[in-house]
Amino acid sequence: MSGSVKKQFELAAAGYDEQRRGLIPCYDDFYGSALNAAWTDAPQPTILELGAGTGLFSGMLRRKYPQGNLTLMDFSGSMLAKAKQRFLDDDNVQLIEGNMTQGLPVGKFDLIVSSLAIHHLTHEHKRLVFRHIRERLAAGGRFVNADQTAAESPLFDELYREQWLKEIYDGRVSKEAADASVRRRAEDINAKTSEQLGWLREAGFEHADCVYKFREFTVFCAM
Repeated sequence: MSGSVKKQFELAAAGYDEQRRGLIPCYDDFYGSALNAAWTDAPQPTILELGAGTGLFSGMLRRKYPQGNLTLMDFSGSMLAKAKQRFLDDDNVQLIEGNMTQGLPVGKFDLIVSSLAIHHLTHEHKRLVFRHIRERLAAGGRFVNADQTAAESPLFDELYREQWLKEIYDGRVSKEAADASVRRRAEDINAKTSEQLGWLREAGFEHADCVYKFREFTVFCAM
């Protein structure tokens, strides 16, 4: 991820959670589908979130798996500071500041998840991270990625962007927050759903599918 992306997320950390619902028009379905796909029958699952930010998605997983052990990794210290506040006094949550393209935490995980992070990587780095994720999954483990994707046609990319801009400037969030989100999204490197499914299979996943899609907001599940 570029230094400019990191700087933008450092600046956004303070109000990030509050703004997320307004910036994602399908917020409940998007996260609900990701949470539903993140399934394991391990009694004390080990869970890794990559690009965890403030720990919003990990907080949902903590409620679903109260006996789980969570590891949150992000390249933004400011975001992780917010995550630390979220999981205050939770001894089963570990925070790691680091870049996922340079290696993942050691160990095996029953669930590896990511939310709105991997689309910031170059396509080659996406493929690299998918391979590393496959290596870190325990037997029977799952990878769930709730992210932004490119449309299969540039025309739909344009339509989706127009719809999103109209929605975020209709008062759902402040103009300042909308402007900041537009600046962050200028750094996005979205890949097509079909491309990413191919990369997941290339990385060694036997099963991979898109389990939810609303415009550019997409949830992948791979096993």
